[in-house]
This record gives sequence, C-alpha cells and structure tokens, in this order.
Amino acid sequence: MVSLDKIRDIFLYDGKLIKLPSKGKAVFVGDTHGDFDATQVVFDNYFKAGYIIILLGDYIDRGPESRENVEFLLNKKYESPEQVYLLSGNHEAYCSFQFQPADFWESLSDHEMKYYSEVFKLLPYAAITSSGLLAVHGVPPDLTDLEHIKKIEICDEKWFQLTWGDLSEESGELLSKPNERPKYGFDYFKRVMKQLGMNVCVRSHQNGINRIIYNKRCLTLMTSYAYLIERTIAVIDLEKSFINSTDDIEVLEI
Repeated sequence: MVSLDKIRDIFLYDGKLIKLPSKGKAVFVGDTHGDFDATQVVFDNYFKAGYIIILLGDYIDRGPESRENVEFLLNKKYESPEQVYLLSGNHEAYCSFQFQPADFWESLSDHEMKYYSEVFKLLPYAAITSSGLLAVHGVPPDLTDLEHIKKIEICDEKWFQLTWGDLSEESGELLSKPNERPKYGFDYFKRVMKQLGMNVCVRSHQNGINRIIYNKRCLTLMTSYAYLIERTIAVIDLEKSFINSTDDIEVLEI
C-alpha cells in the first residue's frame, strides 16, 4: 500500500473539485467494483501520453478482486497524480455510512480499515471541463456555484446527492420518499445543471437506467462485470470548445 502520508498529500493537493486541462483526451470509467480486469484493460489502452483517466468511484465490493483493484489504482495515482483521478463513490464511505454488500470492508483488519477510511475521505467529488462537462458518481449537487463543492461534508445532503443519488427519466424534482435512496427527476437535472453552468453530465452508480437520457445530456457508465456483460467507458477530446450533448462523447465497450 502507498503510505498514508504520501497519498494524503496528493489528494489534498487535488482538492474536492478537479478542473481538467484543455488539452489531450479524457477517459471516464464507471464503477469497477472489484473487476480488476476492467481496470487493467483501461490502463493497458489509455495510460499513455496525451490521456487522462478519471474513474467515477465504487472501486470495491461486489467483485472478487477489490483489494487488487484499489491498490493498483492508488499506486497509479501516486505514480502519475496528474494523469489519474479517482472520484468518490458511495462504496468508499462505509465508515461514515454503512451499507450492504460490503465484502471488501468486512474483510479488512483494523489497521487496513483505518487506512482505507482515511484515504477515501480525501477523494474528490467531481471533475469538470471548460467545455461544459461535469463528472460525478451519483447526481449533480443542488448548488449555485461549482466552487461550493469544495465545502461539502460527508453525510450532508449534497454529499448524498453526489455519491448516492439516482436519476429517473420522469419529470419532477425529488422523487424518493424520506429514508429512501435519493432519486431525482428531469426537472431537477435541468435546473441544477443550469445553476452550475454545465451542459452534459457523465456519471456511474446506477445500474438499470438507460445509458443516455435527458435529451442526450446525461451519460451513465458501468465498467464492471458485477453489473453487466457490457463494460463501457467514455472518451472526450479536451480541446473541444463545447461539449453540448453525448454526441460529442465517444462511448466504447471494453
């Protein structure tokens, strides 16, 4: 494992909001959930000059190789901190908000539990491009300024939106009942994206939803055999002036 002090410094430098450069290409990776093979395929193909890899959270649980997956990713982040970005998913916050399945967490020693808990608390919440793309794990948070993402605390309302939030193709705002996993409709998405000044959202987290929704303004990626037989990633040209719809994004199976 990368030492806690070394990896902490890197994540603290990144902060909670990643602003991607305007050159090269960005590869977005959905939930890998212990599917180490998926991660290896991505890095074999895209860990090279001119590419940045952004993983959208949920690196552990469900799949058989959670430990191999997350240790590999943390090592790559340490080796190439400006080429690899690891966003926070809901499965990275077990010590703050417990859930099932949590096979990775339940396999850890006390020392390992402390290490991963401390590391995962540092993960960023979102990545953005100057061309209008927002990348998160769950749903865009109900904020009026992207900079406010830096102030979000674990387990507050905005954190639940970012890491646990689901989307529905129905109209409306908050569609879930109290104590349910939060679910939001198209009206919520349109309003919040306008507030944030973003055009298109790339996310993961939610199995079972159509890959492209909301008039081609939202793309959901799943990159793990734990969910689907099709593992998808997305590639964008960071030099594009505007990302107006998912037509400006290349969606690939790996």
